[in-house]
Amino acid sequence: MAVAALCRRFSGVLRLAGAASSRLTRHVLQKEAAKAELFPPCASLHVSFPLKGLEEFFDDPKNWGETEIKSGDSWTVEQLRGKSSEDLHKLWYVLLKERNMLLTLEQEAKRQRLPMPSPERLEKVETSMERMDQVIQEREDALRLLQTGQEKQWPGEWRHDFLGRIIWYTFREWPIPWHLNSKHNRKRFYFLKNVEPFNRLRLEKYLRDQYKAKRREQTNRRKLLKRYPHLAAKSES
Repeated sequence: MAVAALCRRFSGVLRLAGAASSRLTRHVLQKEAAKAELFPPCASLHVSFPLKGLEEFFDDPKNWGETEIKSGDSWTVEQLRGKSSEDLHKLWYVLLKERNMLLTLEQEAKRQRLPMPSPERLEKVETSMERMDQVIQEREDALRLLQTGQEKQWPGEWRHDFLGRIIWYTFREWPIPWHLNSKHNRKRFYFLKNVEPFNRLRLEKYLRDQYKAKRREQTNRRKLLKRYPHLAAKSES
């Protein structure tokens, strides 16, 4: 009984202390709130485009059902060279979104077994992205050549492999000297004399393929000129 009475008194003391501390805290908060300055209501302002969902993977609804859609030409290397790196970065994502949209449109056309409207748009976008990669690589090469004097990204030299082909060998750091490295010694940067006839045959095959491709292009051009003579007259004029 004595223990129970002592516990009741102790719990009562804790309740009184908690109530007093809560009244003190409320009084401090009210006092600080009265000192705080009141700011006028304001709205957030932004000029970016609204966020969209999966509709960005589809073409403009105005173009739905059209068989031919007008589009501009692809970006040339000269045009891309005149842009800053920040503009190229923005343009890359614009072309990336356009390519994803056109790929979605292509798959949907295949699913419905319908011709894709203006399929040349996808080729123009991919060509522009390839040319942008070329411009960016040119800038990186120029910067590296200016800073380090090296033309390649990693130093190396032209060597022959065991088949007599000329390859670019990239220098690398090895944890042990080259004359003690068995893995490096297994690489042969020379070829035997019996490989030379096959090198001549490979070169002959390459030149023959180039000649056949050129003749094929000339034959196709003659066929087109014979089939569409009015286009030939326009090109000459």
